[in-house]
Amino acid sequence: MFAAGTLTGCALQELARDCGGTDGRVKEMAALGILDSRPGKATVARGFEEVDAGCWADSGDVAVYANRTYAFPGTQGEVAAHYRTAAARDGWNPDPEASSDDLCFVKEKMSLYIAFLTAEGLAEDGHGSRPDLTTGAGYSINVHSFVNSGVEAGC
Repeated sequence: MFAAGTLTGCALQELARDCGGTDGRVKEMAALGILDSRPGKATVARGFEEVDAGCWADSGDVAVYANRTYAFPGTQGEVAAHYRTAAARDGWNPDPEASSDDLCFVKEKMSLYIAFLTAEGLAEDGHGSRPDLTTGAGYSINVHSFVNSGVEAGC
């Protein structure tokens, strides 16, 4: 939780209380097989060797998440084709609320989406210049689920 460093003591206590008891669910999310699925020649990006998983709380909504980042020398179209097939095989369905161009899927109470990386986005997130992630189709695969709320899965 990189944002925790900027929160006040009261906000940190509220965040800890809201995310309390989610450790098991975070571990389940991090272990989802779809996070390890990738097109041929895709590699785990340097600096992103571990699945990034955790919990966040905002305005009463509590969500668990798991993300994986890959470098891929091919095209975004190849990534899209791979995940449309892999997601369907793993029981994920296209999110009915998303456009047909979006790589967004739902399964049970979870959402899965693929985000292509840009130099600007990487710089904003503090990852500097990363030609390995912006040449070809660098991307992240992201899964999240709201915990104990009426928020529906979706992207």
